[in-house]
Amino acid sequence: MARKKAVADEIAAEVVEVSTNETGTKEIIIERKNEETAEQKQEELNIAQKLLSLYNLQQVDSQIDRIVVERGELPNEVRDLEDAIEGLKTRIANYEQDIKEIHSKLLAETAKIEEAQALIKRYEEQQQNVRNNREYESLTKEIEYQNLEIQLAEKNKGKCQAAIDEKNMAIKGGKVVKENRDGEKEEKVIKGFEEQVNELNEILVQKQSELEGILAETEEKEKALRAQADVYKEKIEPRLLAAFERIRKNARNGLAIVQIERDACGGCFSTIPPQRQLDIRLHKKIIVCEACGRIFIDKQLVEDQKKQLEGEQDAQSAEEK
Repeated sequence: MARKKAVADEIAAEVVEVSTNETGTKEIIIERKNEETAEQKQEELNIAQKLLSLYNLQQVDSQIDRIVVERGELPNEVRDLEDAIEGLKTRIANYEQDIKEIHSKLLAETAKIEEAQALIKRYEEQQQNVRNNREYESLTKEIEYQNLEIQLAEKNKGKCQAAIDEKNMAIKGGKVVKENRDGEKEEKVIKGFEEQVNELNEILVQKQSELEGILAETEEKEKALRAQADVYKEKIEPRLLAAFERIRKNARNGLAIVQIERDACGGCFSTIPPQRQLDIRLHKKIIVCEACGRIFIDKQLVEDQKKQLEGEQDAQSAEEK
């Protein structure tokens, strides 16, 4: 029975073809079925290569991320300081333009006062030569009107001067005397925009110096890593690369491709069923985590690549010696 079962199993693993020869006799052609076709093997190889390219790209991107973390918030702080300084300079320019416009109004009000004073002087001279009370009263009313015009102009001049002083104070800063709730006078020092710009400039110079120091240490390394990342990206099809970048962007730690660690996803630590782990090891297709969407790569695939690289390095070292 055991022999019959073994033969049956052997036949089941073969391809049986029945054909008729020239003499009319039937021939049985038996060909052993390969466990995997050449196309399947090539497909698995392609999937493995894609996964390794993604994994290598992930390693390079992670190194770049660490360099960016080393810089900390310095680039953002420098940008914020530059924006703040630019904003203050814009406000200073706007205030200076407002002062010019207010000064023009001040001159116009001064001209009105001088014109009104000239009219009053003329009306007073005319009052000396009036013929009747009616003309005298008419000139008196004109003089009163011009005096009112002078008072209004003086009031407007006061407002203009107060506005100019306020804007100059905002620009240059200084001491302001104000009354508190108890009616007591208190001095208050106002920091002007120009002083704020100077202080921010000093901080900016310091931050820029720190940032330049960090960039000097990491710039060459980052440049080489980005060039290496571009090489890996060329080996990955655009659609897969776009998915990889999207996963990296959404992942908190920047990992888009992970290994299985203790039967769990290396990214979100969700448990992975044994059958799914087997599918990952077979490299039949690209498999992602159902919980976090990260791409899985077989740990053995990574170790084989590492051994291959170490062998190539050892061989190269031997040749150099």
